[in-house]
Amino acid sequence: MQDDRKTLDDRNKMTDLERLRHSCAHVMATAILRLWPDAQFAAGPPVENGFYYDVDLKHRISPEDFPAIEAEMKKEIKANRPFERVVVTREQAIKDSESGRLGGLSERPGNPSKFKLGNLAEIPDGEPISYYKSGDFIDLCAGPHVMRTGNIGAFKLTSVASAYYKGDEKNPQLQRIYGTAFKNKTELEAYFKMVDEAKRRDHRKIGAEMGLYTIDAELTGPGLPLWLPKGGAICEELEKLAKETEFLAGYVRVKTPHIAKEKMYLTSGHLPLLYKDSMFPPMSLLEEQDRARNEQLTRRKFAVLDELVRLKNEAAANPEQIKALERESFEIALQQDALGERYYLKAMNCPHHHRIFAAEPRSYRDLPLRLAEYGTCYRYEQSGELFGLMRVRSLNMNDAHIYCTPEQFAQEFNAVNEMYLKYFKIFGLGKYVMRFSTHDPSRLTGENAKFVNEPDLWKKTEDLVRDVLKNSGIDFVEVPNEAAFYGPKIDVQVWSVIGREFTLATNQVDFAQPRRMGLVYRDKDNTEKTPLCIHRAPLGTHERFIGFLIEHYAGNFPLWLAPEQVRVLTIGEDEPLVTYGKAIVQELRANMVRAEGDYSNDKINGKIQQAEQARVHTMLVVGPRDLAANAVSVRVHGKGSLGARPKAEVVADILAAIRERRA
Repeated sequence: MQDDRKTLDDRNKMTDLERLRHSCAHVMATAILRLWPDAQFAAGPPVENGFYYDVDLKHRISPEDFPAIEAEMKKEIKANRPFERVVVTREQAIKDSESGRLGGLSERPGNPSKFKLGNLAEIPDGEPISYYKSGDFIDLCAGPHVMRTGNIGAFKLTSVASAYYKGDEKNPQLQRIYGTAFKNKTELEAYFKMVDEAKRRDHRKIGAEMGLYTIDAELTGPGLPLWLPKGGAICEELEKLAKETEFLAGYVRVKTPHIAKEKMYLTSGHLPLLYKDSMFPPMSLLEEQDRARNEQLTRRKFAVLDELVRLKNEAAANPEQIKALERESFEIALQQDALGERYYLKAMNCPHHHRIFAAEPRSYRDLPLRLAEYGTCYRYEQSGELFGLMRVRSLNMNDAHIYCTPEQFAQEFNAVNEMYLKYFKIFGLGKYVMRFSTHDPSRLTGENAKFVNEPDLWKKTEDLVRDVLKNSGIDFVEVPNEAAFYGPKIDVQVWSVIGREFTLATNQVDFAQPRRMGLVYRDKDNTEKTPLCIHRAPLGTHERFIGFLIEHYAGNFPLWLAPEQVRVLTIGEDEPLVTYGKAIVQELRANMVRAEGDYSNDKINGKIQQAEQARVHTMLVVGPRDLAANAVSVRVHGKGSLGARPKAEVVADILAAIRERRA
């Protein structure tokens, strides 16, 4: 389904660039109408890297049409028309939609603005209904916009895709025309330079070239990555980093199963509504006593179906008898559905960790308790949303849950943030921001309820998080209406080396689930109290984080993280050289270095080229002179030859670089 409709307050917080792009979407709609007057428009918002407009049109727009559309857009911009806001009544808006005037250049008898009527129905009673007019184009729009079309700088249309109206597959499928816009041509050109570089660094392309992972959609299933040995090596290194860091920070490791009873997710609040769409369908498991009853019901079900078929084929069938059999068939289905236990693949680790907390009596002396696990979770992403490693259905999460008292919260939450900063330094992430997501008080109750109905606890925990962020001096922005259903959260946004933004990880405060799950500890005054819980995953999931790292490093991983860290290359295949080369590989592997050897008779330049193409980090070339001097000639991927050095010195430096996780 579509994203939540933006409130007027949200719209007023649009950046200058978002206003420019929103205005450019209106100009694009005007241009399309100049070329195809029967076009019907739905929504045209600014988005992360530009804007789009959804359009219903018999003509199938393609990139070949972009020059003509852009030419019309340039005319509108040159005309420097003002954007004028007009507030109207709901009745007037309905009238203008029915006449085809909204989203058009004029009234269009017989061609009503059907999507505008749908959009109009979403505007709450009491909220002003406004149009924005630029030249002949009038649209139902809450704004905001730039002052005039001439304020739109440089723009370019980028692509066309299909999209369902309001994101619902039951609705008509529309054409979604994407574009982007910037204040000037220099910024536009810089953006497309970054886009081209991003294509070169695409993790799907590099992942295939390096043999890191594969997705076997035909047999294993879409969105279920299979880690190949080289990709598995990266996973192992990340887990090693996390385990070392967490051990030093006082975490203890746990292991949990991949499935659980429906009852647990009903207790935690993830089911029946808040998380159901993200979970795989349940499995029903019948115990021995239920199997006999199920077989009995199955036999009766088929008997009823046979009788229904027979009666419906009779000319003088009794309608009441048919209805009675249909009711019985429905009741049998309900009875079978109620048999046995329903199990779900786990979509999150937290309820399992809560049960571990509850497995033993807890005292205030036991807190904070930090439970960590690289847990495998399964989430049912829509097939159209799957994207390489970035959006998958099976994910390995760097998860942990910290149970603490209110007095311990600030120190624990700040320690988690400090862990993020440590990881940023290791991976060379210089630009980042914490998105502090809070709740919307209007969505605690009613049909549109999105958050647990605990207004006092929301205020208390949001104040706690805000104070920690301010006191620690961490750069953050506050975003309303994006909290988790059980508490405020921080989403960590990072920028790769080429300036591409990613959501890397999350850090959440939970005051609701511990209470729902009956978690208590005995405090100093001998009373039972409910702990606060911090959900944190600084390295996110293997899948998303490694996808990010592939693009961040363009596959040129630092030595400690490289799938193949060292390759020994002999100049020829003379037995003494091969023996020397194999001894070096053996020594490195004895120290857990991922080292391989190429002892073939191929020319050394060819061996070096193959190693470079495979993105091997360090190449140790050995020839007769190296053998005689007990040395190696060192080459580093992308840097070339570093010259000959004593073998013992090189091995020691390799081990130190890996141990220290040098960039």
